[in-house]
Amino acid sequence: MTAPAPKVTISGFVASPAEYAAIRERARSRGATSAVARLAPDGQIDLELHIPGARFDRIRRITGYLVGTLDRFNDAKRAEENDRVKHSIQNASR
Repeated sequence: MTAPAPKVTISGFVASPAEYAAIRERARSRGATSAVARLAPDGQIDLELHIPGARFDRIRRITGYLVGTLDRFNDAKRAEENDRVKHSIQNASR
């Protein structure tokens, strides 16, 4: 059984029938329910896929260990993680 064809939206360019079919197939093969294809400034096509239920796990390196959660850390390791300097990304478009 194949996945249903995703909804495809084209923005900024006119896609040939072959390009449209390729975009739709790429989205379908990745399990996407919809896709938005945009023309990027460099002339390439950016493809944004909506994949329902995609879950992301955060993995961090703390005190030399790769961890997803702090569940198994003792109080000292939790305190060390809490004392770490937190960095954030500044908005570059001022």
